[in-house]
Amino acid sequence: MLLSAADGPPAGAAERGKLLFIQNCALCHATGVATDNQPMSGQGPNLAGVVGRKAASGAFGYTEALAASKLTWDPATLDRFLASPTALVPGTTMGAAVPQAADRADLIAYLSTLPALAVTPPEAAPRTELAGHSEAGDWRRAAPGMKYHLKAADLPAPYSTASSSNGPRVVHPTPTSRLAVPAGFTVRKFAEGLTNPRLTRVAPNGDIFVAETAARRIRVLRAADGAEAPTEMSVFAEGLDRPFGIAFYPLGDRPEWVYVANNNAVIRFPYRNGDLKARGPAEVIVPQLTKGTGGHSTRDLAFSLDGRRLFISVGSASNVGEKLESKTPEEIRQWEAGHGRGAAWGYEANRADILVTDPTGREPLRTYATGIRNGVGLAVDPATGVLWTSTNERDGLGDDLVPDYITRVREHGYYGWPWYYLGDHEDPRHRGARPDLAGAAIVPDVLIQAHSASLQLTFYPAATGPAAFPAQYHGDVFAALHGSWNRQTRTGYKVIRVRVDHGVPTGAYEDFLTGFVTDDEHVWGRPVGVAVAHDGALLVTEDGNGTIWRVAFGAAR
Repeated sequence: MLLSAADGPPAGAAERGKLLFIQNCALCHATGVATDNQPMSGQGPNLAGVVGRKAASGAFGYTEALAASKLTWDPATLDRFLASPTALVPGTTMGAAVPQAADRADLIAYLSTLPALAVTPPEAAPRTELAGHSEAGDWRRAAPGMKYHLKAADLPAPYSTASSSNGPRVVHPTPTSRLAVPAGFTVRKFAEGLTNPRLTRVAPNGDIFVAETAARRIRVLRAADGAEAPTEMSVFAEGLDRPFGIAFYPLGDRPEWVYVANNNAVIRFPYRNGDLKARGPAEVIVPQLTKGTGGHSTRDLAFSLDGRRLFISVGSASNVGEKLESKTPEEIRQWEAGHGRGAAWGYEANRADILVTDPTGREPLRTYATGIRNGVGLAVDPATGVLWTSTNERDGLGDDLVPDYITRVREHGYYGWPWYYLGDHEDPRHRGARPDLAGAAIVPDVLIQAHSASLQLTFYPAATGPAAFPAQYHGDVFAALHGSWNRQTRTGYKVIRVRVDHGVPTGAYEDFLTGFVTDDEHVWGRPVGVAVAHDGALLVTEDGNGTIWRVAFGAAR
């Protein structure tokens, strides 16, 4: 259940539905016109006037499955969809179900109060050229080898540009669609026909595990070294709750468990090398991560090199902690004593952070680091044992704020969200709320063009297979950028290489795999997962058209 009956008005009330919406849905969906520099809608479509509207109508980049459904959003249909989106519309990427009938009734009652917006047709709405607008991250400039080094000292002021709502329309690739990689590399489609492939990890024996998040399953692909396509594909486990993170335990060549991070729990399946299906039922390791299940839904997992710690990333429920209740200094002190410096509370409790327990889950969850808005990807440096994260920062402050980032994570470190960002930059939406945190936020190691949506990351090892990259890539990081919606000119939609010198990031990154954007409005691929195959190739999942791509060094093979 999203809220208990004690959390607001009685069940069945539009007022309670509004509270449910704010705390669980507002990160992705707006319900009205933009105000105070805020975008009209976020990562999902605007829901103003949704009741009575045809499904997939409007300018948002809806999936083909939803467009083909021919549904009209009356209360009964909304109830069925919210109860199980993928059951009603197989192929939709809406994975957040609302299991309780009372909660659905409240949400629908609230949505029924929202009037439709008068929308200017897209062809009649000219793009505005804004003074001071930076084109440094424009998709047109993306190309393998293009270098970037963003610095906190060079950030613009908040609202230097208006906040945009510019989600992409995902289309099929055309005959002229081409991906680009550095000289000496080749890129080929490895697999297709997957449903919402997200994070991917490679088992010690070389099998490729992929989280098909919206389809609620983990898939396994098997391919020989150097193969251009998998020879076997199997569903390892299904019926899961928005699975994302995958990890093998214990570390080494003979894991006994496959760990999976669901939206609000961590489970594990018994495993032996070569298993294409789980050999037993799931065992619950962490039964609950947070009290709420809305907002950012991705949870990643990583084990410390000594095998004693299990790290779990949990994204925020909201953009920037809207409507957090205030606390007195003493209440804050008591809260932080148990949750870490800068930890948010209320519906954001245990969120926007990285949690840690032991591999059995017997140790109580505790906070490892705070203020990390949405640490989608986790990875442990195999050379140093240091934990890294790939993080999506907040929206609504303009085209070039706030940079996403990739960074080493300091235990007990505070990274700013929601009150500050990148050191002592105070978020104007929380002006004066936490003067005690001024200057306390750690500046991340590698700043990435704002709104790029950095997702999974992986270290490139000293690989020796037939597709292995040259030695200068060993120890560097690759990360997938899913692509912007809150920026006037599109950025992201690519894979980048982060430069690392003896375990220390230089702060610089460069484009590695580009070409997923078709034009200003359309894209044909949205990278999510990156993993190094047994033969040294880099595997890249993209959830726009459900494909996996393989980048190898040397001639096509």
